[in-house]
This record gives sequence, C-alpha cells and structure tokens, in this order.
Amino acid sequence: MDAHATLAFALALGLIIAAAKLGGYLSNRLGQPAVLGEILSGLLLGPSLLNMLHWPVFEHSTHLSAVLEHLAFLGVVFLMFLAGMEVELEALARAGKPALWTGLLGVVTPLALAWVVMDGLGYSGEAGLFIGLVMAATSVSISAQTMMELGVLRSRVGLALLGAAVVDDVLVILLLSAFQAFTLGEGGGVLTVLGMLARMALFLAAAWLLGVRLVPRLGRVVDRLPISEGLLTFAVVLTMLYAWAAEALGGIAAITGAFLTGLIFGRSPWRRLILDGMHKMAYALLVPIFFVNIGLQTDVRLAFRPEGWPIALTLVGLALVSKAVGCTLGGRIGGLSWLDALRLGTGMTSRGEVGLIVASVGSQFGWVDDTVFAGVVLMVLVTTLVTPIALRLLYPPTAATTAPGNT
Repeated sequence: MDAHATLAFALALGLIIAAAKLGGYLSNRLGQPAVLGEILSGLLLGPSLLNMLHWPVFEHSTHLSAVLEHLAFLGVVFLMFLAGMEVELEALARAGKPALWTGLLGVVTPLALAWVVMDGLGYSGEAGLFIGLVMAATSVSISAQTMMELGVLRSRVGLALLGAAVVDDVLVILLLSAFQAFTLGEGGGVLTVLGMLARMALFLAAAWLLGVRLVPRLGRVVDRLPISEGLLTFAVVLTMLYAWAAEALGGIAAITGAFLTGLIFGRSPWRRLILDGMHKMAYALLVPIFFVNIGLQTDVRLAFRPEGWPIALTLVGLALVSKAVGCTLGGRIGGLSWLDALRLGTGMTSRGEVGLIVASVGSQFGWVDDTVFAGVVLMVLVTTLVTPIALRLLYPPTAATTAPGNT
C-alpha cells in the first residue's frame, strides 16, 4: 500500500467515525437510539447519496472497501462479544413464562410468515427462511429506554421484555449458525444433517466447558503478569480464537463464537473491567465502522425502484406484523392480559444491530440480493422509529403511574 493510499485510508476512517458519532448524537437528541443515526450517516456517505468511496481522493485506494469490510467484521465480532457479556443466563428463570413464550413465538412466527410470503413472491425456500431469520432478530434497547422513561421497565411487562430479548437473541444466533452449516454443506441426507448437529453441539459444549474452567485460572495468571491491559488483551485474543474456531471447527457462525466468549467472560470476576475496556475500544472505532459500512455498501434507492419497492414494503409489513402477532400471543400464553401482551409484542417489534448482523452475513454468502438488503435496512429504520411512538400510545400517563412494580 503506497503513501497516498495510506493517507486516503486515514482520511476515510476519520470521516466515517466522525459521521457516525455526529449521526448518533443527533439521533439521541431526537429521542432515537444512536444506531439509527449511524446507519443514516452510512447511507448519506454511501451510494444512496454522496458515494464517498468514489470521490477523487479515494480513486486510487483500490483496497479501501475491502479493508473497511475487515474492520466492520471486527466490529460485528466485538459487538456480539459485548452482547454476550450483557446477557444474564439467570434472567430467563426470573422472567418466567411470558419471556420464554414471547421469545419463542417471536422467532417462530417471523420464520413461518416470511417463508410463506416470500415463496408467494417467487423466492426460494432458502431465501424465505433466511429473511425470516432477519425478521426474527430484535433489538429492545430503544424499547427499554422508552419504558424506563415511562417508569414501567420494572413492571411485569418490562421484565418479560428483557427476558424475551435474551431468548430471542440466543435462538436467532443458533438458528443462523444452523442455517449457515446446512446451506453451505455438501448434502448427504439425514446422516449429514445429524452429523452437522452433533458437530455444532459438541463444539458449543466443549467451548463452554473449557471457557468456564480455564478463563478464571488463566485470567488470574495474566492478571499477575507485568503486561499493560493484560486482562483486556486476554479477552480480545480469546474472542478472536473463539470466532475462528466457531466456523473452522464447529461449522457455526463466527459471531456465535464471539457471543459465547462474552457469556464466559460475563461470569468472570473481571466482568466490569473487561466490559468497560472492550466497550470503549469497540465503540470508539470498530462498531461505528460496522454500522456506517452498511450504508457504504447499500444503495437504498434500490428499495424505491419499480422492482424494489414491493419487496421493501413487504419486508416492512412482515416486520411489523410478525413480531407484534407472535410476541403478543406469546405474552398471552405466558399469562399476561391482552393489553399487557400487546405492549410486550409492541416492545419486541424494533429491529436493530442483530438484524443487520444477520442480514450482512446473508449478503456475504449470497442469500439475499442488493434489493432485499436495501429493503432490510429500510425495515430496520422504520421499526426503530415506530416502536417508541406505539409504546407511548399504549402507555397513557395513568397507566405508567399505576403500573405494578413501578418504583
């Protein structure tokens, strides 16, 4: 890489990170999550509008796009590590039946509806199931923030929302890994499928047991060594190894390995130290690049072309209906009233980083085309905007002040 390309790379990173942080700031000022502003910043810089990577200053940087994709991949890996660290396995037991049923039906319903609808539009069953996986992913950060502002996050609905998000994320990540293993496999019938399942299960069990047993011991050794940021470095190295091993040895997605590493370190004595350090490192550089790079690789205008807008509208409609219906039914089966179940289903409607991660994996392996990917990005934006508005309508002031458990 020559000096001109190196300088162009430095300029590109500066512009991307600055745009991401400015977009996130403006989004927060408008009462929306930062991820929304970061995605919009990417769309602004990408082929949808400014087409930054084709500016004259970058025209000789032939590998710039590839380097940004590698950095974006690291952003995904660290994002899933942080997601694993935030998950409390005991949350499922505390949240009870509403969380379990809501998380389960919140995944099954989008999968089924997407498979049927996309088949009717002429897409293959494989594409339909993958789009269902994208639809199944949820992001409750904006819902949790909205419910916190309303004073109902500690109500039964709020706790069920947090528990259901755990069930949803774990199921989507595991199903994505299974889908990737089966789709990229060479066939061979039932025995091959059973072999893949056994390989995945064996890897997950071995990786979990080794991590739980060895991380505390190795961590104590590393902590005594005169190494700057030794424990944080230990977490980074193990995350990279688990991400590699997940695909190379377990036949599952790399992000599953990163998520598993986060779960392991989340149970360690150094959880807060590692969480703070990894959060700063990831969100200062890598995670913003991931979200902006989505916009850099997406021409959202495709969603509004004659051949694109039917798919985009279909994806938005599926996203709104499938989660609301599936999660509302799950809440009702779990013992909530219809109103509380509807509130829970509405809170689970917002998509976010997990859906984008799943979609980006699908784009990498050719499971979704550019038109569908543009529709997915539009779907994430719409559901992120609609969810807090709908929650506020379902929680009038009297309901918010009298909600059980609200203190």
